[in-house]
Amino acid sequence: MAGSLAVTSCAPPPRLSDQDGRVQVVTTTGLLRDLVQQVGGDRVNVVSIVPDGADPHSFEPTLRSARDAAYADAAFSNYALLEEHAVVKVLDANIDAGAPNVALAERATKYAAEVIPLVENLRLDTPWLGLRSIGDGAAFGADRASQVRLSATAATGPGDAWAYLTGTFGDTTVTFGSADGFDDDDTAVLPLDAHTHMSWAFTEPGVYRLRFEAALQVDDDGPGVPRGAGTLTFAVGVDPARAGVDDAVVVDGGHADLAADVDTGRLVVRYDPDGGGDHSQRTLPLEDVVVEVPTKALSEVPAERSLRFLGRPGTGVYQLPQAVLGKHVHGEIDPHLWHDVRNVMAYVQLVRDTLVDVDPAGASVYRARTRDYLRELDRLDATMRRAVGSIPASRRHLVTSHDAFGYLAKAYGLKVSGFVTPHPGIEPSLADRRRLARTIADLDVPAVFLEPNLRARSSTLVDVAREQHVKVCPLYGDAFDATVRSYAQLVRHNARSLVQCLAPQENP
Repeated sequence: MAGSLAVTSCAPPPRLSDQDGRVQVVTTTGLLRDLVQQVGGDRVNVVSIVPDGADPHSFEPTLRSARDAAYADAAFSNYALLEEHAVVKVLDANIDAGAPNVALAERATKYAAEVIPLVENLRLDTPWLGLRSIGDGAAFGADRASQVRLSATAATGPGDAWAYLTGTFGDTTVTFGSADGFDDDDTAVLPLDAHTHMSWAFTEPGVYRLRFEAALQVDDDGPGVPRGAGTLTFAVGVDPARAGVDDAVVVDGGHADLAADVDTGRLVVRYDPDGGGDHSQRTLPLEDVVVEVPTKALSEVPAERSLRFLGRPGTGVYQLPQAVLGKHVHGEIDPHLWHDVRNVMAYVQLVRDTLVDVDPAGASVYRARTRDYLRELDRLDATMRRAVGSIPASRRHLVTSHDAFGYLAKAYGLKVSGFVTPHPGIEPSLADRRRLARTIADLDVPAVFLEPNLRARSSTLVDVAREQHVKVCPLYGDAFDATVRSYAQLVRHNARSLVQCLAPQENP
């Protein structure tokens, strides 16, 4: 576990900068490593926790990651829940208390970076009920490495109730289950201000009431701080009016979250009946809500061994499926800010000011290098604008392996017309595959785009493209490789790929 990856000793580790003469910097990703190097030049030594070619959404840190953080004079992450939470926990647990630890995506707005709300506009004919944590817990000393524990503690109803996650490869993790009573294992753990999907299942029709308690885990060793309790009512295969909740708000479609607000100490339901996404949810008292699990949610228990906890294969079970498969925790803003070059300009200025604070003697160097690099970024921005401008408007459709290019589309006049799944850790369904094929055919898309580091996990996109007789072209997302080793190379490569694959090509 990430919490165990800590460098421990009786005294703080000696600063490598005292021996090396350079400022020691650790970043979470290779892209951020490059930005720091561009600003710092020879005055900094920069290492990244996530190696080139790896996926920051899922990379698990190592003991070396902890050492790099422990010896750093400064640290930079993207955050906005881009990185696997274990990476952030290792960074925060080991960085010296006096060293700046900068979350670029969240602080760059002060330098005019623009963020896009993260919307999962997935229309369901039954409710999608997830789990959410709200607030920062600062009043209790929480930081971004802290966690929220949401536990089921009691249940009433005519049958058994379950909440579980289905992973990328069909593996199933039970989060809550009433069949054998409740204990500490009936707990979901979330980062602060985060959301996760969930499937819910009920073995018999009727009214169920599930009791939940929330606690803020400020650090791995301390006791949890109680942050609310309450009961959520489900009407399973029966009229919600039978639930006995006066003036109830019936959740019968769209998106909803059982949410723990760590700042107010309340459990609430965040609900958006139209499925617009996190940013359009409204907050409801838990006791006023009835979640409808309609008769049409009745299905048969599949034959997969991983789902045997629901009952014998073929027996009936009422299910609210998670909207998408796979472990998928995210925040409320799209974290891929760097696909708009103007946002990287904001990142770079924040890096400059941080390095000046750490190393005032190098201030003139950092400022001069930043001025030069901002001019290069301005040229890169113009390069991308010219590239997209050369593509006919009718062909500016992005179809990708996952939803990571919203900033690219918004900044440069493209349209995200389709993706296999919202997140690289999510397994596409048959419906996803059919939807993708229809999008390619209806829009007469000449090419689809695949992140090179995700090729091994993107067989659906490749297969559908082959069936539709369209090209598969590379588009770099959040990882470098042997071909692309810097942010400037990433932008130029993506600009060329867009033109070569979307613009009409003259016959030789």
